Amino acid sequence: MQLVTTIEELKNAMAQIHAAGGSVGFVPTMGALHEGHLSLLKRSRNENKFSVCSIFVNPTQFNNQEDLVKYPRTLEADLQLIENYVDVVFAPSAEEVYREPATEQYDFGDLEKVMEGPSRPGHFNGVGIIVRRLLDWVQPDRAYFGEKDFQQIAIVKSLVHQCHIQSEIVPCPIVREPSGLALSSRNKRLSEDERAKAANIYRILRESTELNTTRVEDIQAFVAKEIAKVDILKLEYYAIVDGETLQPIRDLRDADSVVGCIAVYAGEVRLIDNIRYK
Repeated sequence: MQLVTTIEELKNAMAQIHAAGGSVGFVPTMGALHEGHLSLLKRSRNENKFSVCSIFVNPTQFNNQEDLVKYPRTLEADLQLIENYVDVVFAPSAEEVYREPATEQYDFGDLEKVMEGPSRPGHFNGVGIIVRRLLDWVQPDRAYFGEKDFQQIAIVKSLVHQCHIQSEIVPCPIVREPSGLALSSRNKRLSEDERAKAANIYRILRESTELNTTRVEDIQAFVAKEIAKVDILKLEYYAIVDGETLQPIRDLRDADSVVGCIAVYAGEVRLIDNIRYK
């Protein structure tokens, strides 16, 4: 495993890899790595000759500066976790990544006007900025993203299409704790009590798929009522959307692919999750 911290070092490492021939898989992360990230790297390892991982807490996608400050940073432990699954790790500073100021502006249309978009203004433009730069520098054949960030995958696919990037975007299933709680770097900030109670999020989502109704309004009301029963949980939104366009629907029969996406505060920690209805 080769650790590089500058753009020039990354480009040199990638030049050698591309010259050697064979496909390249890439897993961009913000560190505080867990088994979910490891599942992406294992898949990359299985499907490509070379695997690259970036570890970078990207400031341009945080609309809440306090959240940026509190985001866990565990580089030494991260490197130990992934050393057997990656050929190159890019772990730059913010000053290195943004030697060229972040002036790019992307338009993701209706994809960014729902769910996380209104809740986190500027977030998806920040995602677009860093993903575009990383893909340009690494030039992977495939880039792997976890489906916990369901909306982000749609945004990244739009970015790749807009910018004529040749990399294939590969969505990968959510990895969960035994309790059902979706693995997330933010889980490190949860107390034991908060972590136990946050597991109710997925339980409630699962139960919502078993209701005897196709009316979205009824399903949303059920989820809101059940979340409110858990004392530390506060619902920010629960959207049931067309799985392709991410636009809200009124009935489960309105689309061939239907996904429910949720954002919940467990104490001070904001968690997201999703579940498929169809």
